[in-house]
Amino acid sequence: MKEKKEKIYRKLKENPKNVRFEDLCKALELFGFKYRGGKGSHRVFTKKGIKEILTIQHVKCKAKLYQVKQFLKLVERYNLLEE
Repeated sequence: MKEKKEKIYRKLKENPKNVRFEDLCKALELFGFKYRGGKGSHRVFTKKGIKEILTIQHVKCKAKLYQVKQFLKLVERYNLLEE
């Protein structure tokens, strides 16, 4: 599991501009975030022990760059690769 997390983290970090929306959603779930709903193109994810709420959305099936970066910062800040 740790190897899979590291592989996905590296992939997102190397090319945060070109991330499919569905791939980001799968990455969030792999790292323990839970889908909490949303409307339209927005999806809300939360994780126990993390006060930040991630709201992500897509434009033409791609995740927004700043939202990918937000996720990467949370992984680093909360050391989620070690879980």
